[in-house]
Amino acid sequence: MLVNAASNTYLAQAMAYSSRNSQTSPATVAASTAKVDTVGAKQADFSNMTRQEMRDWVNGQISSGEMSLDDSRSFMAMTMKIPVAGGTNVELPAADDSESIDFTQRVNDGIEGALSRNDQTTLKMLESAMQIMKRNQGQTIGIDTHA
Repeated sequence: MLVNAASNTYLAQAMAYSSRNSQTSPATVAASTAKVDTVGAKQADFSNMTRQEMRDWVNGQISSGEMSLDDSRSFMAMTMKIPVAGGTNVELPAADDSESIDFTQRVNDGIEGALSRNDQTTLKMLESAMQIMKRNQGQTIGIDTHA
């Protein structure tokens, strides 16, 4: 995951620095590095995410091999925001949108809609998305470098 990769890189750099400067022991470096894991760590909260945070999480899951492209389809569809008026710019950019969304509720609503339409394909896709979200709720997703 991103947290471990960043921490390991930081630890390696700090240990290399400490070996050049004998005043800092590797134990001290390791102890100070542990704070990086907890201080700036973010957890996945699907009930309160922006569209960009969801996209970043999905891309991280795909990059790490924890999610297939097929499984990501329902998540990507949930992050789209298309204005009613349409126009040449079809989708509103997620990076510019700070609105928090309850994606858990969005999936529940989609499941209810699929059931009412007897749409088995969408139902399976959304049930899979819900299982993935439940499995990953509260998991560390990265380091907030602004913390």
